[in-house]
Amino acid sequence: MKSLYKISKKIFIVASKLILSLIYKKKYLQGKWFDNSAMGWKWAWEGLFLQKILGYNRHIPWPVSAFNTLYDPKNIEFHPDDINNFQGKGKYFQNFNAKIVIGKGTFIGPNVGIITSNHDSKNLSSHVKGNGVYIGKNCWIGMNAIILPDVVIGDNTIVGAGSVVTKSFIDGNCVIGGNPARIIKLSERGGR
Repeated sequence: MKSLYKISKKIFIVASKLILSLIYKKKYLQGKWFDNSAMGWKWAWEGLFLQKILGYNRHIPWPVSAFNTLYDPKNIEFHPDDINNFQGKGKYFQNFNAKIVIGKGTFIGPNVGIITSNHDSKNLSSHVKGNGVYIGKNCWIGMNAIILPDVVIGDNTIVGAGSVVTKSFIDGNCVIGGNPARIIKLSERGGR
């Protein structure tokens, strides 16, 4: 029974690789979720109808949940091993005016907003010039957190759920939380 499962999983991965690489950019269909796992292929198939046929996030060249918002795929950098950050629900990557960089090994919880440009206070129908957001390696961004423009979050930082990050924490290795976010404690966390 186990060998039948392994064979069917292998067939699923090979067939998915052949078909889905015609739809998504191949550089995103690799890494830990695709090479030896069926999970990435499952995400790609689940999102195919909503993303590529109905048009939710159609312009994004990698599998992304229709329940997330992402503006400009050219303005976001991440490692293919972290494509799981684009699954789930409620994530808002507002990057039409500036770049968002997500370090390898970082996890982003549900309903997180990463914002690179605010509305112009003199004309709310337009936005001011954008400023990028950089999130270091091996970070955890908790549910409902908001990261505002021009913020740098250093490696190994945990952002508490519901936090509003208005300034940078470049040195990392800490737990931050609150509104506005502040250092709650320093940590000795290393890479995973």
